[in-house]
Amino acid sequence: MEKGRQYYLDNLKVWLTVLVIFHHAGQAYGNGGDWAYTPGNPAEFLPWLGNFFSVNAGFFMGLYFLISGYFVPGSYDKNGGRVFVRKKLIRLGIPLLMMGALLSILSGRFELGHMWFVESLLVFCLFYALYRRCFPPVRSREQSPTFWGLLLIGLLMGIGSFFIRKVSPQDHWIWPFGIIPLPMEPAHYLQYVMMFVLGMLARRFGWLEKTGDGLGASSLALGLAFALGIYLRGDGAWSAFVWRWFGIYESLMCVFLCTGLLWLFRRFLNGTSPFREWCSAQSYGAYIFHMLLMLILQFATDTVWMGAFGKFMFIGLVTTLAAFSLTGLLRLIPAVRKVI
Repeated sequence: MEKGRQYYLDNLKVWLTVLVIFHHAGQAYGNGGDWAYTPGNPAEFLPWLGNFFSVNAGFFMGLYFLISGYFVPGSYDKNGGRVFVRKKLIRLGIPLLMMGALLSILSGRFELGHMWFVESLLVFCLFYALYRRCFPPVRSREQSPTFWGLLLIGLLMGIGSFFIRKVSPQDHWIWPFGIIPLPMEPAHYLQYVMMFVLGMLARRFGWLEKTGDGLGASSLALGLAFALGIYLRGDGAWSAFVWRWFGIYESLMCVFLCTGLLWLFRRFLNGTSPFREWCSAQSYGAYIFHMLLMLILQFATDTVWMGAFGKFMFIGLVTTLAAFSLTGLLRLIPAVRKVI
């Protein structure tokens, strides 16, 4: 392997991108919130997708922010503040402006859609650059994470999320103060901020590399158990318990499942190949382009009957292939390659 290259993070980002695409593919065929396309055939509906959405929303964007935060301190240390900010404005700001403008034109109103993640990541990076202008960096030192440390982080995140959801329930999106064009879901935003910060601290303290097999495997098992609890909640007492304490339940799932997945990929999926390197290079562009490609495909196949599950899998798979392929073609252009 290339010295110093964390291939497992590249592979994990590819997996997360595919999961995001399938998550969005399912929104038209389950109770996944507002979506620009509604199937013409009401039989194209999968009730269990609600649990799929719930589990995904509980961890996958938080894991995206953690991985993104992991690379921020090193990038700033290497480039310095001015170059760091310029690179972030190019890599995050240009796709945000272009895709935001396109979505706004197509919808007839100001719309960022899935690009809220890119905008939030840009804001977080700019705040980090401001922090580094005022304060010295956290001193690097190796330190092993512990189960009790993870539990404490999950509880702090969960208690905060629990009280936030008292005034802003899940799936409630706002613009701060009604004027700042930064759409956010308060119910999950504490998780995103904390996971981004945890990613930066993980880089300084070597937490990802120092996660032992015992902690990694037990975290994965516990995170999967929390996820399974959502799929099996039904309509009885267990469902009522989960929903009542969902901010805490979801946060614990997030912390342990993310820790377990990071360990799993580092331990068993830390290799590379020409195909995996190609997928990694296209994953950011695939995230940017997938929504428009998906909507085109959904409208084009509206009258084609595949069954509800068949349509969900078809849309997810074809959109994944199209988004990665389109990105690969566009990145043949040198100017585009510098951005995505």
